Amino acid sequence: MLRNVVALVGQEVAAFELGVLAEVFGLDRTSQGLPGYEFAVAAATPGLVPTSSGFAVHVEHGLSRLEEADLIAVPAWTAAPVEAPREVVEALHRAVERGARVLSICSGAFLLAAAGLLDGRRAATHWRYAPVLAARHPAVQVDPDVLYVDDGCVVTSAGTAAAIDVCLHLVRQEHGAAVANAIARRMVVPAHRHGGQAQFIEPPSAAVVDDADSAMGDLLEWARRHLHEPLPVRRLAGRALMSERTFVRRFHECTGATPHRWLLEQRLLLAEQLLESSDLPVDQVAARVGMGSADTLRHHFARRRRTSPQAYRHSFRARADASGRVRTG
Repeated sequence: MLRNVVALVGQEVAAFELGVLAEVFGLDRTSQGLPGYEFAVAAATPGLVPTSSGFAVHVEHGLSRLEEADLIAVPAWTAAPVEAPREVVEALHRAVERGARVLSICSGAFLLAAAGLLDGRRAATHWRYAPVLAARHPAVQVDPDVLYVDDGCVVTSAGTAAAIDVCLHLVRQEHGAAVANAIARRMVVPAHRHGGQAQFIEPPSAAVVDDADSAMGDLLEWARRHLHEPLPVRRLAGRALMSERTFVRRFHECTGATPHRWLLEQRLLLAEQLLESSDLPVDQVAARVGMGSADTLRHHFARRRRTSPQAYRHSFRARADASGRVRTG
């Protein structure tokens, strides 16, 4: 259950990353039928903590507050080669041992790595810090390209906007796609960017960037409405009035993914929504999302979600029944 969230800050805190945590988990949306969380900010030494933006925040809680948390999120941490405070490391280990999850955003990965929580794990951080993290902690499999990595009890993400993506990912895991999408709409952000998407997307060259992005955005919306149909590159490129080669290049520039990978993720997202909100048999879900057969849907669910469609449906409904159904309108 994800109900109690604590942001753990050091001697300085990144204002935006802390703000994202507060926006997703600290804003009361229960009157809108959305889940609520107990949210707090904690530090080894409570009091005024400066931000990287020139102002300070008052931190009321000490490390004892971490003992109640279902999720401990580190919005950033120093990348300097300094030893992590022993009491902080011990508190993080106690949390993981009792079943809590730990999330790092941007340079927060340096704290988790120093605590040994990333040893043998694949991890994400801001691309600017990735070489330093890899060199300082060779036991960590640093992936400099992805938005976030979910490794069960430990989740790591890149910086800034990736913080929004990973927080919505955690909400989606706990409450389902409809709730995560509702929160995303209220935040006026994209409903979902998969963790494997590239951090840095090269912008299209030449003076037609705005027109190209607008045309591609229209095409993506059209494709989402036609996922049940075959959507080969030839058809998409023709609709975009581009050659296939130009289309594939522009598509990657705008989305950070190949057309095949993007379509697969969109189909899996739609399948999740149908599994959550309907009693359709798996073969009908597969047909609705353009997978063709239940076996194909099961194959991709196993590879990308590490579960089966039926197990996903059962798990989501068990969580929903335990916490009470929520309205998403």
